[in-house]
Amino acid sequence: MIPRIKNITALDDYVLFVEFDDGYKVTYDVKDDINTLPTFRALVDVFGLFKQVQLDSSRTCVYWNDEIDLASDSIYEYGKAS
Repeated sequence: MIPRIKNITALDDYVLFVEFDDGYKVTYDVKDDINTLPTFRALVDVFGLFKQVQLDSSRTCVYWNDEIDLASDSIYEYGKAS
């Protein structure tokens, strides 16, 4: 089953705080993605873009624009439990 996101908050230093429907909470460091995925570089280059993170209607993906998104299962698996 794909984990559904209940709440997401953009923290400082390109870190997301994510709470899932099952109560699991993680911090996810987006810097690794910024350093390895060319499209994610816009999160640094475009002032304020990172803080504009949104949750899609299915609650299984967070996104910033049409090119930059993260699946909830990746965040769930690779995020650091909080």
